[in-house]
Amino acid sequence: MKLAIACDHGAFELKEKVKAHLLAQGHEVVDFGTHSAESCDYPDFAGPAAKAVASGECEKGIVLCMTGIGVSITANKVKGIRCALLHDLFSAKLTRQHNDTNMMALGAAITGEKLALEIVDTWLTTEFEGGRHQRRIDKMMAYEG
Repeated sequence: MKLAIACDHGAFELKEKVKAHLLAQGHEVVDFGTHSAESCDYPDFAGPAAKAVASGECEKGIVLCMTGIGVSITANKVKGIRCALLHDLFSAKLTRQHNDTNMMALGAAITGEKLALEIVDTWLTTEFEGGRHQRRIDKMMAYEG
């Protein structure tokens, strides 16, 4: 799977660990930065990653910052993106089954490495259930301007 990944300085270390994990599984990873722990602004990286997912350049995307809040808000500003901020396995599973999310966000100051990798794996391997959930997604996405 071709995946977009992006972070700010506060999540650089976790992004690198998630990226290595994905590459070891055979995924193609497009890294939108940042590429160091030097202070930066998360929209500069999360926005382009979200645009790559929305355009179809990448199938799904993962964005990270200290809390995951800023990058998830940024990603959700891009038309066609459904980004969920995830902190647990149950939410990772249900956001794919029910919401067909195409991006996920992690907070490096909130979620440890081991749990973060488990969340990523759960999110990537869970399929959308369709059915009644598609009707709800269509209604949700109709609010896009």
